[in-house]
Amino acid sequence: MEMGYIPSFCTACYREGRTGDRFMSLCKSRQIQNCCHPNALMTLKEYLEDYASPETKELGEALIRRGIEDIPKEKVREIVRQNLINISNGSRDFRL
Repeated sequence: MEMGYIPSFCTACYREGRTGDRFMSLCKSRQIQNCCHPNALMTLKEYLEDYASPETKELGEALIRRGIEDIPKEKVREIVRQNLINISNGSRDFRL
């Protein structure tokens, strides 16, 4: 995170059955950016809430704030923003 990279703890594609041809079609159409990146942000938020030191949490929160703006679709950005609030309030296991 100190280098600006967002770690991902995401298992959403596997859990949603997006494997093989389904996963590749998302990649080829570039729609994966509306799944992987948002899921990485949300799983990072879960990690920060549950396990991170104050310093790590501060660094991660800054990455999340910047990362939201890189989500291509406004509707997905809004879903992620709401899910991040819900994660702060104790909810878990959101995925796109």
